[in-house]
Amino acid sequence: MSAENSITVDVVSDVVCPWCFIGQKRLDKAIATADVDVHVRWRPFQLDPTIPPGGMDRRQYMLGKFGSEERIQQIHARIEPLGEAEGIHFAFGAIKVAANTLDAHRVIRWAGAAGEDVQNRLVRRLFQLNFEEGVNIGDHAVLVKAAGEAGMDASVVETLLPTDADVEAVRNEIATASRMGITGVPCFLLEGKYAVMGAQDAATLADAIRQVAQAKARGELETAAG
Repeated sequence: MSAENSITVDVVSDVVCPWCFIGQKRLDKAIATADVDVHVRWRPFQLDPTIPPGGMDRRQYMLGKFGSEERIQQIHARIEPLGEAEGIHFAFGAIKVAANTLDAHRVIRWAGAAGEDVQNRLVRRLFQLNFEEGVNIGDHAVLVKAAGEAGMDASVVETLLPTDADVEAVRNEIATASRMGITGVPCFLLEGKYAVMGAQDAATLADAIRQVAQAKARGELETAAG
């Protein structure tokens, strides 16, 4: 495909957001049908940056947030069938730790420097680990292993994680998303100009991708930017 039929989609998401996992699956379907060369970049967002670095007991955290077991079960019951439709087997009961995702976002950032495919593989693996396997994705050993599985140099990640490398860079990106008016995720930014909010269905995403690609090919995005 030509460069004119190519666009970039920045996905602002958090790897502990179930709607972001659903959104990732739907984006994959949209890309497969849009007939556009799509380059995906994952951008950080934290649903709750106040969670301690070591994480919290998830059951207590959810009770504090939603008030009752009944309300939590209602939320899970709403999400689970939507996940099944996308091939996701949510195992909410297996998640014991509500993780702080700052370190996960640092590794995702480094994965982006290693290549688009590497970053995509890492993000998918972190979603799986958290939601389908109930693994604590705030744990450094988990992040190092996932990085290696995605094709990164695990030893480099293991060396960098205990340091403050890119902590401020990730926080600044999250702050930038907030200044752009992004208050919930997932948010799909097409060519850095058009936002599609929420885990929209694949057909809606594919249509947006096609429209922006066509506008780009006609030179209209540059006009809009001016």
